[in-house]
Amino acid sequence: MKIVITGCAGMIGSYLTSELLRIYPNNEGNKIIGIDNLSRGKLSHLKESCGDRYGDLVFINSDLTIFSMDWAKHLHECDILIHLADVVAGIGYVSRNESYIFRTNLLINSNVTKAIFESKPTRYIYVGTACSFPRDKQLSTESKPLVEEDQFPAYPETGYGWSKLMGEVESAFLSKEKITDTVVLSLHNVYGRYCDYSKETSQVIPSLCTKGIASASGNKILEIWGDGNQGRAFIHAQDVISAIKKSLNKGENCGVIQIGPNRCTTINELAKIIVDYLDKNIILKHDLTKPVGDIGRSANYQKAKKILDWEPKVTLEYGLKDLIQWLVKN
Repeated sequence: MKIVITGCAGMIGSYLTSELLRIYPNNEGNKIIGIDNLSRGKLSHLKESCGDRYGDLVFINSDLTIFSMDWAKHLHECDILIHLADVVAGIGYVSRNESYIFRTNLLINSNVTKAIFESKPTRYIYVGTACSFPRDKQLSTESKPLVEEDQFPAYPETGYGWSKLMGEVESAFLSKEKITDTVVLSLHNVYGRYCDYSKETSQVIPSLCTKGIASASGNKILEIWGDGNQGRAFIHAQDVISAIKKSLNKGENCGVIQIGPNRCTTINELAKIIVDYLDKNIILKHDLTKPVGDIGRSANYQKAKKILDWEPKVTLEYGLKDLIQWLVKN
């Protein structure tokens, strides 16, 4: 097998690259190629995840916003391309930088599509986001779990959601024109080790965890953006890796497949789990001036269950504990 992974040094990429190196060792003639410009992902995280197997990875440091044969040539005679690379961040950064995120992700996706059109890999797995669903389907934590047909008429809340939706549209064209078999996975809010935990760009779970760790040894106050009643369908990276592994030989040309739980967890509920684990004396403080994003969403994952034989297994309590332990260590 020859498998190419874009965004291999990100959170999902680190988990996935390690797992694929295990499944397809190079001493059996397999080749795993990872492409990343390290703008958000970290080589140290990738090395930590892969351990001794890191030496078997062919790592290419390239910027996918610029089409170049330096990276595109690796798609030739490729069995599977897994496209994870994009610009993504927490709601604060996303809401302040929509035009940059939209433009950059369009460039990345279109360049990857051009490379696919020219090299025709056997299978293309595009990783999208639930942020591409219409905002009017996410106005309450009591909203019905989303189904794939809800995506259109399209009206994502942010430029990030729009940019990822355009990547799904391009993927559908590749399938329609029989350029390659495509699998499109729409991920809900992913968390886990190897995440971005910087103050400026981290997403909600690593942000709350790092603030909670600081609060436990400091002022015992954990700040939450908004009133904390907004919610998401949180999915651990290990469950995402399980879905991608199943997509290696299932789910092609079936349209969008959601990957996420059918329960919407509020930020207040999330914070309580973190506080109970770290220090029950921590007090929650709400900042109503900060952006909160969509109010609530969850996934009806029946399509994933039917086509991929997939369902989430990692509990939020276990996943948060594991992440906090990793953050403390790092």
